[in-house]
Amino acid sequence: MTQPSDKALVPFVSVDNMMRLVHHVGIEQMLRDLADYVEDDFKRWELFDKTPRVASHSDVGVIELMPTSDGEAYGFKYVNGHPKNTSEGLQTVTAFGLLADVYTGYPVLLTEMTMLTALRTAATSAMAAKYLAPKGATTMAMIGNGAQSEFQTLAMKAIIGLKSVRLYDKDAAATEKCARNLQGLGIEVVSCKTPEEAIEGAQILTTCTADKQYATILTDNMVGSGVHINAIGGDCPGKTELAAGILSRSDVFVEYPPQTRIEGEIQQMPEDFAVTELWEVIAGKKQGRTGDRQITLFDSVGFAIEDFSALRYIRDRIKGTDYFIDLDMLADPDDPRDLFGMLQRAKN
Repeated sequence: MTQPSDKALVPFVSVDNMMRLVHHVGIEQMLRDLADYVEDDFKRWELFDKTPRVASHSDVGVIELMPTSDGEAYGFKYVNGHPKNTSEGLQTVTAFGLLADVYTGYPVLLTEMTMLTALRTAATSAMAAKYLAPKGATTMAMIGNGAQSEFQTLAMKAIIGLKSVRLYDKDAAATEKCARNLQGLGIEVVSCKTPEEAIEGAQILTTCTADKQYATILTDNMVGSGVHINAIGGDCPGKTELAAGILSRSDVFVEYPPQTRIEGEIQQMPEDFAVTELWEVIAGKKQGRTGDRQITLFDSVGFAIEDFSALRYIRDRIKGTDYFIDLDMLADPDDPRDLFGMLQRAKN
């Protein structure tokens, strides 16, 4: 059998190798690293191709492709969102991603992104909080204690110095799971029986629930002045978490308005509802938090540039390591015009 050439091989990071890499780097350090990569790409936002993700909806969930390019590299993520999956012992979200060289079109990385998406989502939330949360914020309410909750908490600890998290989920077993997982990680954990209790004394309110429906996780009267809301659960049409009254009282920051107006909390609002693009704050073009009584809201639905940043980080980080394997993915005939001849020779 002929051995594949170097040009045929694409580095592949499996779930096992991704987990090994996280433990090698350290989860908090990796969250900081990812936040730095996302922040760097937000600063050059205008260079990127931008399009709302391509979504295929069904009664039970959604399957999406999220592509972008900065002109030198091209990346995409395949991701699904199926809230009913947990009742069947499956993940709500699974994902994989690919990074390619624009000049040749050849892939340069294939990687799992179920774990990586959780890390990049949390890193992006904490990066946004760095610009939008009240100065010296130390306490967060984490409403929705599913697969994302521990990552969100640790990212806020690593990036803005969070000291305490107050947990609430309508499923007490989810709260118990999250509290158990966060034990010994240097953050105070308070389990709460109601969302109102979780919000007490919190400067940051994070909502991350999975139901594919209009929901009101936070009612208008639950949210006082001076807080930062990190709304990450609403990420498709017909799925929201916040009362519209909260949006009316908040300064709302988004990733990419054409996508967020379809998928985010602001789908509830008129098309001309005013928002600020987060990249403009990070690039110094617009202001983020301006006062102590201001309510800031990051209406985060996840955008392809964040995945591109994560793919770029993994490509750079695995060089010279054993945290990947080479896959024989690309046909590389001796004569690029003789693909058929390569096939025929494989009989011998």
